[in-house]
Amino acid sequence: MTVAPLKVAVVGHTNTGKTSLLRTLTRDIGFGDVSNRAATTRDVEAATLLVDGTPAMALFDTPGLEDSSGLLERLGAIRNAHGGDWTDAIHWFLDHPSEQAGFGQEAKAIDQLVACDIALYVVDARDRVHGKHRDELEILGRSARPILPVLNFVAAPDAEPERWRSHLARVNMHAVAAFDTVVLDEVSERQLYDKMRTLLDSFADIIDRVIADTNQRRQALRRASAEVIAELLIDAAAYAVAVPSDDQARADAATEDLKQAIRDGEQDCVEALLDLHRFRPGDLLAETLPIEDGRWGQDLFSPESLVEFGVATGGGAATGAVLGLAIDAMVGGITLGAAALTGGALGAVAGALGSRGRETLDSLRGYSVLRADTATLALLARRQVALARALLRRGHAAQDRMTLAAAGDSEDQSVLWQALKRPLDGARHHDDWSRFTAGGMTRGSRGRDALRNRLTALLSDALVQQSESLRD
Repeated sequence: MTVAPLKVAVVGHTNTGKTSLLRTLTRDIGFGDVSNRAATTRDVEAATLLVDGTPAMALFDTPGLEDSSGLLERLGAIRNAHGGDWTDAIHWFLDHPSEQAGFGQEAKAIDQLVACDIALYVVDARDRVHGKHRDELEILGRSARPILPVLNFVAAPDAEPERWRSHLARVNMHAVAAFDTVVLDEVSERQLYDKMRTLLDSFADIIDRVIADTNQRRQALRRASAEVIAELLIDAAAYAVAVPSDDQARADAATEDLKQAIRDGEQDCVEALLDLHRFRPGDLLAETLPIEDGRWGQDLFSPESLVEFGVATGGGAATGAVLGLAIDAMVGGITLGAAALTGGALGAVAGALGSRGRETLDSLRGYSVLRADTATLALLARRQVALARALLRRGHAAQDRMTLAAAGDSEDQSVLWQALKRPLDGARHHDDWSRFTAGGMTRGSRGRDALRNRLTALLSDALVQQSESLRD
C-alpha cells in the first residue's frame, strides 16, 4: 500500500530563512533563491525527500507574511461579519478571493498551510520580538494545524534564542527547534525531526524513516569523502619520476611536471568533494580556507601553505631545494642525504620502482628519483580533511566565507597525519599504484585496495570525531 508523504509547510515573516531551511534539509543548493533581499519567494515552491526511492516528506516553501497585522484585522472583520470561530474565518478568507485584496502573498502561504499536516514557523533568532511576530503567531495558532517554531541563525553572535523561547512559551508553543541553516549540525537536524514527531503521532513511522535515511546518507557521505582523499594520498605518495642526475634542465622540467601532476590530482579531489556534498565550485568563498571558485587559492608548493596549515618541513636540504619535493640522487650507489644503497636501502629503492623492480636498478645509477616529500603529503592530507570538515558543517544556504575555524582545523590533524603516514610509506614502494604514472594500476591491486580501505577508515573516523567535538 502506498502511503502519502508527510506534507510540511515552511512559513514565516519575509527574509527569515525559509528557503534556506529547505536548501539545507534537502541538501540542494539550487533550490529556490536565497539572498538578503526582502520577499525573495513570491510563490509556493516544493521539494520532496525520498526514502528508498519513495516520497516520504513533501516540503513547501511559501511567500513571506509581509502584513500579518493587516491580515489579522481582516480575519477579525470576517469573523464579526459571518460568525464562527477563527478557523472558520481563515477558510472564508481563502474561499473568497475578494477578501484577499492586498494580501496576495499571505493568501498563498495560508492556503498552503491549511493543505499541509504541519507548519515549520521559521524565525530569525537575531531579530527582536515585534508586533508583526505576535500577529503571525496569532494567525498560525488559529489555523488548526500543528506549528513548530524553528529558530534560525542561532549560531550568529547576536542571536537571542532564549528571548524567543520565552515569548513562544507565552503563546503556548513549547516545542521549539533550533536549527541553523548556515552552520549545519546533525544533532540539531535530528532534534528538528524528533520534535516534528512529537506533534505528529500518526506520521511517526514516516519521520523515523526520514531520520534513519538522513543518518545513513551522512555516514555514507563521510566515508565517500574519506575515500576520495585516500585515493589522492596514495596517488601522490606512490608517484615517482627518474631523471638523469647530470641533466639539470631535464631535472627542472621533471620537477615541474611532478608538481603539476600533484596539483591536478588535488584539484580533482576538491571537485569530487564539492560534487559529493552537492556544492558548485562558485558557491564557496574562502578567507583562511583558500577555496575560490572551486580551487585552492594558495599553491600547494608555496612555503605559505605549509605555514598556514602548520606543517613542519624539517631541516632537510633536499626539501628546501625544490619546495615540497624530495630528490633521491642515486649516483654511484649514494642517495643524497642518506646512507649507501646497500641491504635494506637497496631493497627499498628497488621496491619504489614498482613494476620495473630490481632488474632496472643498475640502469638507473646516475639518475635521480623525484617524489613528493612527507611535508607535501601532510599538507595534502590537511588541506583536504579541512575542506571535507568544512563541507560537512556548511549549510546549503550559507553565503558567507568559509574559514578554517568553521572547518575545525586543530592539533588533531597532526595526530591524524601520524596515523596516516606509516601506511602511506608503503605506497612509496609501488609507483604503479599512482594514477599519475602512465599506465599506473589503480584497480585490481590487492595491496593498493587494502591501503585505500585502511586510509579511508582512518579518515572517516576523523571526520566523525570532528563533528562530535564541534557538537560538544
